[in-house]
Amino acid sequence: MSKILRIIVLISLYSTTLPPSPLSGQEKEGMVKYTPEFRFADGIYLNFDQVKQNSPIPKSKILTSIDYNDREFFKKILEGEKIYFYDNVGIRQEVAKNTIWGYSRNGVLYVQVQDNFNRITFVGNICHFVADVTTIDSRSYSSPYGYYDPYYSPYSYGNYYSPYNSYYSPYRTNVARNELKQYLIDFESGKVLEFDVENTELLLMKDDKLYEEYVQLSRKKKKELMFVYVRKFNENNPLYIPIAK
Repeated sequence: MSKILRIIVLISLYSTTLPPSPLSGQEKEGMVKYTPEFRFADGIYLNFDQVKQNSPIPKSKILTSIDYNDREFFKKILEGEKIYFYDNVGIRQEVAKNTIWGYSRNGVLYVQVQDNFNRITFVGNICHFVADVTTIDSRSYSSPYGYYDPYYSPYSYGNYYSPYNSYYSPYRTNVARNELKQYLIDFESGKVLEFDVENTELLLMKDDKLYEEYVQLSRKKKKELMFVYVRKFNENNPLYIPIAK
C-alpha cells in the first residue's frame, strides 16, 4: 500500500470513529461545532466564502434539464462548460465551470483542482485532501551538437544532416504525468496549500504551543508527524459552521 493510500485509510478511520463531542450542539448563535456527522448544505459553491457560510447555490436554483433526484446530478451538471442559475433576487446568472470552488453532495465537500473535483476527506480549521493532478516533468536529452539542435532527435539512428558541428549538449522537453498529491486548506483564508513540512509549520503558527512543539522536531520527525499535528490543531481549535438555512 502506498504512503498516500495509507494516509487516506488513517484519515477515514479517524473521521468515522471519532465519537461525537458533547459540545457539538449550538454553542454559538446560528453555528454548530464541526464533527464527522456534520453535513454541508448540498449545492454548487462558487467561492470559499460560500463554503464558510454553508450557503451554496441549491439544486432548485440551477437551470438544467437534469433530474434533481439523479444520483449523478452534480457529475452531469459539471460536464458542461457553464452553469446557469437564479441568484437570490431571481436574476438569471451564468458562471464558467472552471471558476467555481466546488460542490457538496450528500453533505460531503468536493473541491476543484485542475478541472477535477476531489473529495475533502478530513475537515477542520485545517482540511486535508488528495487530488489526482497533472504535473510537468522537465527532462533533458543530449544532442551531438554544442547547443540546442532543432534537427536532432534522441530517437534517431545513424548519421543525419545538421547545420551545426559541435559535440553533445543537453536540451529539455516537457513530459506530462498524472500523480496523487496531498493538499491542505486553511479554513480561515480558503487557501489551498501543498501538504509539506513548510506549509504545515505555517498553519500551525496560529497555535503557539503546537507550533513550538513542532519546530523543535527533527526534519524527519516533522515529515512523519505532519498529519498528527494537523489533527491536534483541529482538536485544539474546533471549527464552527453556520447552520444551513
